[in-house]
Parts: sequence; C-alpha cells; structure tokens
Amino acid sequence: MSQHKYNSSGYVALAITSIGWGTTWVSSKIAVGEMPAFQMASIRQFLGGISLLLFFIAFKKLPLPTLKQFLWLTIMALLMFVGANGLSTWSLKYIPTGLSALIGALYPLCVVLIEFFFFNNKNINILTITGLLLGIGGVGIVFYESAFHHRSPNFFSGVGLSAAAMLAWSIGTIVISRNKLKINPYYATGWQMLISAAILLPMAYATQPLIPLQDISARAWMAIGYLVIMGSIISFAAFVYSMKELPAALFSLYAYFNPLVAILVAGFLLHEPLTINILWGAIVTLLGVYLVNYSIKHKNEKDLADEEE
Repeated sequence: MSQHKYNSSGYVALAITSIGWGTTWVSSKIAVGEMPAFQMASIRQFLGGISLLLFFIAFKKLPLPTLKQFLWLTIMALLMFVGANGLSTWSLKYIPTGLSALIGALYPLCVVLIEFFFFNNKNINILTITGLLLGIGGVGIVFYESAFHHRSPNFFSGVGLSAAAMLAWSIGTIVISRNKLKINPYYATGWQMLISAAILLPMAYATQPLIPLQDISARAWMAIGYLVIMGSIISFAAFVYSMKELPAALFSLYAYFNPLVAILVAGFLLHEPLTINILWGAIVTLLGVYLVNYSIKHKNEKDLADEEE
C-alpha cells in the first residue's frame, strides 16, 4: 500500500511531463510566428542550456567535459538540437502544430527501419509490421486532413522539414544506443543545448535577417520563457522524477500523450483544424508507435530469456 502511495507522485510527474512538453509545441508555434525559427531556437537552447549547466556545475560540482566528450556532445548537438529541434521548429512556420508533433512521434518507426536496412537488425515480426503500417497510415490521415484545411503554399516544405527533423532524432537515438559515454545524460543535455545555440545563431543569420533582441515582442518572449521554464526545466525535472518512480512501461507513455496534447491545445488556443479525422489519425498513429515499441521490447526480452536458458 505504501509503495502505491509513493508512486502516485510519479503519475503527477508523468502528467506534468506530458502536458509540459506537449504545450511547448504550441509555444514554439507562437514564437516562430513573430521571429526567425533558428533565432528563436538558438535563444531557447542558450537559456535552457545555461540553466542546466549552472545547476550541474555550481550545485552538483560536475567537471567540465573532456575533449573526447566534447566532440561527442557536439555531434549529438548537431543531430538532436540543430537537426531535430531546429528543423521541427522551422517546420512550424508552415504546417499545423499537431501534424509536426505527430511526425516527430514517428521516430521509433524510423529507428526500426534504419536498423533493419543498415544494421542488419532483423527484430521485426508481424506485430512490428502492423505497427509500422498503422503509424504511417495514421499520419497519412492527419496529413490529408491538414492539407485540406491548410492552404499554405509552403505546406509540403514544412512536412519535409518535420520529416527531416524526425530522421535526425532517429539517427541520434541510434548513435546514443551504440556509443555509450560516461557522462551524466542530463548534464550532457545542457552542453548539447549550449553548443546547438552557438551553431543555430549563424544559421539564423545566414537564412533570414535577425530581429534585434529589443524588437522581439513581449508575446514572443513569453513563449520563449515558457519553453525554457516549462520545457527545459520543470518538465525535464518531472521526466527525471517519473523515470525514478514509475516502471519504464508507464513513464514512457509521455511520448504518446505529447502529440495529443499539442493537437488539442493548438486547436483551442491557435484555432488550428481539429476534426474527428485528425483525432482518429493521431490515435491510429500512436497506436502504431506503441505496437512497434511493444514488439521490439517483447522480442528483446524473449531473446534475453533464451540466452539465459
């Protein structure tokens, strides 16, 4: 009984993570509506990275990364925060928030396909294939419905940017799983944010005229502030806490809730299209992602049990 009460705080942390990271998609959409996407992403990553690094260096007294660690952190920053976060932020200029969030949620499917074709990983069964088809089909429903309601001439460019961001995240996930480095993962995230901020700023300068800091609107600053405080600090801390308090099968549910939160909040706050087809498409997509994750996890557990026998 006491264990159940203890874990209840983990469920609260899971809810905070899901709502916090789901709503950051909406905040990003608001901010990029008023300033260049890469400039916004650079400011966000700088403030978020500095916040994390100050905590770990000043309070946890962690040492600075070695040269080898810094090179690894730079590669991960390019994949996860420049490629994934930067491109997905840019995509929000052209496509609905929910569609971008949903494409981002497809990364487990992309990881499976990359490992199958390029790393000879044959851990694919009928359940995995079913999940892949459902995931792709669900996004297809949302894509068609969003395209019907969204007349932006750059709609397909936005979809391409979002897909590229998802691919970068998938590759980064594979690199992390195959190249373990002895460094606190949350401390590493702070460095990756700071490094990516330094890379994104010249990219912003090269692609669009920058807005002087004093000319950034209060609305955009409030959105950036929410991204840093809620996205990079509060939700991040809640995620770490939920990892400690809940089993993996439960705390990982945030990945399925995030896109739904983004779709619903964007519909109410930004008046983006919110039709029954979009909701059904999102549910089908996330069901597909769940089946892929479940099939891979089940296969790995079976292989481990066979080895022990």
